[in-house]
Amino acid sequence: MRLSVQTEAFDLGAESNAFASGTKAGAIVTFTGIVRDNCGTLSAMQIEHYPGMTERAISAIMQDAITRWTLTDALVIHRHGLLTAGEPIMMVATAAPHRADAFAAAEFLMDYLKSRAPFWKKEIGADGADWVAAKQTDEDALSRWDKG
Repeated sequence: MRLSVQTEAFDLGAESNAFASGTKAGAIVTFTGIVRDNCGTLSAMQIEHYPGMTERAISAIMQDAITRWTLTDALVIHRHGLLTAGEPIMMVATAAPHRADAFAAAEFLMDYLKSRAPFWKKEIGADGADWVAAKQTDEDALSRWDKG
């Protein structure tokens, strides 16, 4: 299991290859989130977090994923700082003996990162800057993983 919260860009191919090397899994799933410019006016996105708190929270949810599904490994990379449209924000990779567990765990981690990971995002555009609010669709996606 590896977690990195970083300002630096990452190489998706290199990270995927490094994650896959040495694994005895039958399935590897990777996902990369990209900064979107939905309206054509985004200059940048500022992502903030509290070091220590962020890593503890994401590590806990990664451990939950490993426990819920039969994973042989998991990776989360999440960037912070000033990012522009088209740049990768995050990467999730999961490895499992079978694809169903790899896909489910990857989706679970992505839903958590979108809704609950302690990051604060501000969109900066020509008309100013606004904090990104939580979306009901993200909350609904996360709720499907409730244990109870």
